[in-house]
Amino acid sequence: MKIVTVIGARPQIIKAAAFSRAIKNGFSDRIKELIVHTGQHYDANMSGVFFEELGIPQPDYNLNVGSGSHGKQTAAMIAGIEEILLKEKPKAIVLYGDTNSTLAGAIAASKMHVPVVHIEAGLRSFNKHMPEEINRITCDHASTLLFSPTKAGFDNLVKEGFKSDAKPPYNTNNPKIYHCGDVMYDNSLYFATIAEQKSKVMEQHGLQKNNFILATIHRDSNTDVPERLNALFSALFEIHQKNNIPVVLPLHPRTKKFLPQNLDKKLLADIEKAKEFIITEPMSFLDMIMLEKNCSLVMTDSGGVQKEAFYFEKPCIILRPETEWVELLDCGAALLADADKQKVLAGWDHFKAKKDLSFPKLFGDGHASEFICSEMVKHLS
Repeated sequence: MKIVTVIGARPQIIKAAAFSRAIKNGFSDRIKELIVHTGQHYDANMSGVFFEELGIPQPDYNLNVGSGSHGKQTAAMIAGIEEILLKEKPKAIVLYGDTNSTLAGAIAASKMHVPVVHIEAGLRSFNKHMPEEINRITCDHASTLLFSPTKAGFDNLVKEGFKSDAKPPYNTNNPKIYHCGDVMYDNSLYFATIAEQKSKVMEQHGLQKNNFILATIHRDSNTDVPERLNALFSALFEIHQKNNIPVVLPLHPRTKKFLPQNLDKKLLADIEKAKEFIITEPMSFLDMIMLEKNCSLVMTDSGGVQKEAFYFEKPCIILRPETEWVELLDCGAALLADADKQKVLAGWDHFKAKKDLSFPKLFGDGHASEFICSEMVKHLS
């Protein structure tokens, strides 16, 4: 059974590692995977190094699309993916999450009647101003098999008209929805042991276990708006100064671009002078896992990092007005602060005082990837 997997952004490359590993270890005689890298993330630290580090097969195709406006970038991807699908004639296309690569794959495949398999289906922020929300909704409604990592995601699909009791054969008019657990949880369990052996990030930065904050800021709604960027960095710096606690902030290329022009010059200078406010290049996945596993608290506007904080039982302050991972809020493991300085400071105080946090097993048993492979073989081969 020939399938095409489309990846383009760093989180998708990581998710693809779990899926490719499941094929290699249990389905290599039944599934042949071709990997298409759209090149949506073209920085070597953001993608190239990941293939080597995570043991993912090198892409069979690279569209080298690079950055650009949503329309230009997505159009180039659609054209490139369509050409590959015409040539390879796969039984299905596998798409992850909610990027422009996801949207392009869904549009190209559905118009050619190639079944779409959407991993991370059903997630909703209920904010259509987010490009990701449009991407994920469009992909879901063009899909044949939809694998939701959470019960909330599954319930969202039911509310949108998907049938929970659909019978085969499955197609875009009669799709099948699953609550299957999270492939990223599979990955975190698998790579945590490897990270312990290989990563030297704690030693490199002189960090002590449970005594630093891990922060990531990358969304354009935060980086491109000076007021929001200043509020977030001001809150981080104040917590760092008043509590004498190190902050580690791996810098996304977009954030790096906007810091000099959007951040208050004095604040930026103060941060750059502070020895234990550690701004680094983007981290490898193994280094990131080590930081998540050993920090005291996570602050992030990344959906993936929110979840990874939960996997390693770390409290999380979410630097967005909403989250797709509502379960994290419901169990008290995360708080929404948006880009509101006072809410970020209050979140820090809250988690500093609260020691009885709960981290229930929300994301499956660590074998979601194998389940997805078996369902694809059963219904699409």
